[in-house]
Amino acid sequence: MSDALHPLRDATALEAALTARVAVLYKHSTRCGVSRGSLIEMRQFAERHPEVPVYIVDVVADRDITRRSAEATGVRHESPQVILLVAGHAVWDASHFSVSCSRLERALLEHVAHLAPDRESVPPPGTA
Repeated sequence: MSDALHPLRDATALEAALTARVAVLYKHSTRCGVSRGSLIEMRQFAERHPEVPVYIVDVVADRDITRRSAEATGVRHESPQVILLVAGHAVWDASHFSVSCSRLERALLEHVAHLAPDRESVPPPGTA
């Protein structure tokens, strides 16, 4: 998995994601072809937006943390799935073929840019 993606394997990492001002939770299946494509999209997002931590859950290897993340966010588990968290609250999610860098960037602008003290702290898509 890419260095730009932070493995989420335990309760401590889940807590870090939930207490971050802004974070992305990406659920990935190593057994799913759709997940392979969405992983490329999430790596692209992480490279473009290093200011936003992207946490990756391997849903096959880490079933308990997958279940806990669904409970904590209130978002029914799907895979692949991306969830945008703001102060621990799920404000946007997408799954399967809807998981894309561009959709996540639009959600970031819609749900996070207004929270920034100045617009420069959350750069426009593709400029980070």
